[in-house]
Order: sequence, then C-alpha cells, then structure tokens
Amino acid sequence: MLEIRNLTVEYFSDNKAVTILDKINFSLSKGKSCAIIGSSGCGKSTFLRSVAGLERLKTGEVLFEGRRLSNKESCISFMPQNYGLLPWKKVRDNILLPQKIKRKYNEARFNYLINKLGIADLLERYPRELSGGQQQRVSLARTFLLAPDLLLMDEPFSALDAITRENMQDIFLNLWQENNMTTLLVTHYVEEAVYLGQLIVIMAPYPGGIAEVIENPLFGSSDLRNKAEFFSMGREIRKKIREVSEINE
Repeated sequence: MLEIRNLTVEYFSDNKAVTILDKINFSLSKGKSCAIIGSSGCGKSTFLRSVAGLERLKTGEVLFEGRRLSNKESCISFMPQNYGLLPWKKVRDNILLPQKIKRKYNEARFNYLINKLGIADLLERYPRELSGGQQQRVSLARTFLLAPDLLLMDEPFSALDAITRENMQDIFLNLWQENNMTTLLVTHYVEEAVYLGQLIVIMAPYPGGIAEVIENPLFGSSDLRNKAEFFSMGREIRKKIREVSEINE
C-alpha cells in the first residue's frame, strides 16, 4: 500500500511562506491505478513530485509497503510531461538507461515491449527525430521494462492530439493491465481520469488538498468511451471540480 500522511508543502515568495499543499492524507492499495484531477494551479504536479521525493516536505511522510518511500527500498518511475528522454542518446539507450543503472537486463522483455509498442524500427533514432506519439511510446517502453513498484505520471499524454492521445491511453492501459503497477496519474482531462483511474482524486485549490476520492465503477469496461455512463460520469466530475473551485475562491 502507498500511504501519504499529513503531507504539507510550502514555497517561499518575497520571504513569506505560501502553503501549496496542506495536510494531505491518502492511501492507495498495491497494484491500483489512481487518477488525480482538479482545476489549474491546485497543486496536482506538486503533489506528484512530493510523492516522488522531488519536493521538500514541511510536514508528513510517504510510505510504501510500510516503509518510507525511497529508490533504495523501492523502484520508482517518474514520467514527466516532456517524457524525460535524453536528447543525446538514441532510442535504444534511452529505453535501457534505467536497466543499466539497476544492472539488470531482460532481453526477451525488451523485444516484447518494442514490438508491442511498434518502435522496433526506431531504436537508432534520436528523440528529436520522433513525433510526440513515438516519444511517448519510447517512454512507456522504458517504464515497463524497468517494471517499477510505483509509477508516477505527470500529464503524460497532454501534448498529444486527441486521436493519438486516446491511442496512447489504450496502449498504456493494456500494458498496465499486464503488470498491475501501483500508479498515480495526474491529468487535466476528465475523460482520461475516468478511463484510466480505478480511483479518481479531485483536488481542491488554495491551498491544495483532497476534496473527494471516487471509486470508479466504470474502470476496465469494454468499449467504455462509447457508453452513456462514461459521459455521465465525466459531467458529474466536472460539476464537482467547479463546485470545489467556487468554494475555495
């Protein structure tokens, strides 16, 4: 289980402390997928970076399987919005980089992933020679080859056009269902949250906190995007986000 206890983050502006996240408490069962959504500026990305250990906490702690979360004890993969590919390394080396750091390599798994993601013919290219969708596939190959205990994704599909984004959501979901990694996904697309999150966390702004946690009964449903319930749940979540934002204005 991922446990977040009393998490508070402050920034300093003009020598004054500004609370960005305030006393967040949250837990996520191992192997579950959670989508985090809320209005712009509510602290979604800061929350994710705090879980990853990339932000200094004023108070609180992040535990995974009962121990303080760290890369020494657990394997963590953080996927930023720009996919995190090193521009001076070719696709093959970008995919294998975490494997080299961890000193483990599974050739069969590597071949399976590059073929499943359709990037076998891109291995000798540099990231600048790839489209956004191709870069995303490379990033997913690197992540799933690493097989992390905890996967943190910060709006990974936001830079893609609508059709490519839906295709990448399908590819990600298929790979995720094969691996069942504990996943936190930040998104500003309501439909993406409904499609990819077993749990949906709505964050409140000023300062950031958790307004509501929703169990998603539609997760994993076949042909979900064409069902009336999908659109109905999307409308309801939009309404909740507006209400939370208005309360905090």
